[in-house]
Amino acid sequence: MQWETVIGLEIHAQLATKSKIFSGAATAYGAEPNTQASAVDLGLPGVLPVLNQEAVRMAVKFGLAIGANVAPRSVFARKNYFYPDLPKGYQISQYDLPVVSTGQTSITVDGEEKIIGITRAHLEEDAGKSLHEDFHGFTGIDLNRAGTPLLEIVSEPDMRSAQEAVAYMKKLHALVRYLEICDGNMQEGSFRCDANVSIRPKGQEMFGTRAEIKNLNSFRFVEKAINYEVERQIEILESGGTVIQETRLYDSVKDETRSMRSKEEANDYRYFPDPDLLPLEITSDFIQAVRASLPELPDEKRNRFKSQYGLNVYDAGVLTAARELADFFEAVVKAAGVDAKLCANWVMGDLAAALNKAGLEIEQSPVQPDRLAGLIQRIADDTISGKIAKQVFEALWDSTDSADTIIEQQGLKQITDTGAIEAIIDGIIAANPDQVAGYKSGKEKLFGFFVGQAMKATGGKANPAQLNELLKQKLQQ
Repeated sequence: MQWETVIGLEIHAQLATKSKIFSGAATAYGAEPNTQASAVDLGLPGVLPVLNQEAVRMAVKFGLAIGANVAPRSVFARKNYFYPDLPKGYQISQYDLPVVSTGQTSITVDGEEKIIGITRAHLEEDAGKSLHEDFHGFTGIDLNRAGTPLLEIVSEPDMRSAQEAVAYMKKLHALVRYLEICDGNMQEGSFRCDANVSIRPKGQEMFGTRAEIKNLNSFRFVEKAINYEVERQIEILESGGTVIQETRLYDSVKDETRSMRSKEEANDYRYFPDPDLLPLEITSDFIQAVRASLPELPDEKRNRFKSQYGLNVYDAGVLTAARELADFFEAVVKAAGVDAKLCANWVMGDLAAALNKAGLEIEQSPVQPDRLAGLIQRIADDTISGKIAKQVFEALWDSTDSADTIIEQQGLKQITDTGAIEAIIDGIIAANPDQVAGYKSGKEKLFGFFVGQAMKATGGKANPAQLNELLKQKLQQ
């Protein structure tokens, strides 16, 4: 039997506010345990939550960016459950009336574009963290994260493969960073997701029974967890068993999902409007002010890169995947004033490789846009060859000198004097009569031999185009 995979993602993005969603406690990552948990976050008797307006602004910003409905009136509810890192015994979230609903985004997989529906995006508070290491059989509770504002983004079950799920997650990851509403740091847990996975016979409209895989915090883990879960469910059904609805965890060491608990339904949480919080009312003036603050979004920027710089779909997609990378590229193009494709090749090629090797982000690059632009200018005006440029780039990476200074100090200027190149070629031809005879008899591969000899004689500084042209002329005489 042929099976079809059905996937929906619930992405949790921690909003980049300085204080928590219902208290004035700090949200900075990395503080000593329980030093950033106020009386509100601890759920002490008699305390009252006060909504953080900046969190609302960020939620509205996201809603506008995905073309969603922003509710003029939304309601906070209490989601009741007991867990050690939730001291109140309930989580303040939104249920029936979320702040954002009915949006969409597009993904591209294998050259095919697909629209993914976004059911809702609602505001809620994060829980604390349970720590299991170094407590000799006990569990430690750190409530620094409790009350950190979250935007939970719930997709429609529109994805049909792990590849599509990863593409969708990457798309939203880029978007929240473009909007500057979330730092997207997956290692620190500020961008993570739960994946709802089910299978059904191909052609069947009714959905199968789903499993929810919790707290996936890397694109690789999302892909591996979904693929494992799909195979697990296929094996169960094809052996005559029944898939049960449950919550599962992904074990990255064993590369498997394992059962955590039976899947709760909404009524298990006994949602009801929070009596301590008034309904959230958002005015049209507030929405318009947020709309005016929207930056150029990734899809818009990608299309502009294609039209303005003549880049192909792939290059434009890579360069606009992160706002910082796009800004870096445009700064290089502006400073260099040469072909944008040449700039793109260097940003995506040698620079990206060096950053990856050093474990650095683009904004940490030792070679800033103006210095890279100086190197690219010297390639464009034939001062240096592409091969020598790589040598100059290494020197740029390890120093603060400009490309011009490095080229001058190391004597790397390209030889473009026709007479000088001809003299070198004449000497090589005179010294290798057997190879000349072989080339003239039809052994065209020997041409590479002459190029190599000439480059060796010039220390790699001969202009390749000139050298090739003069060699052909001389060897045909």
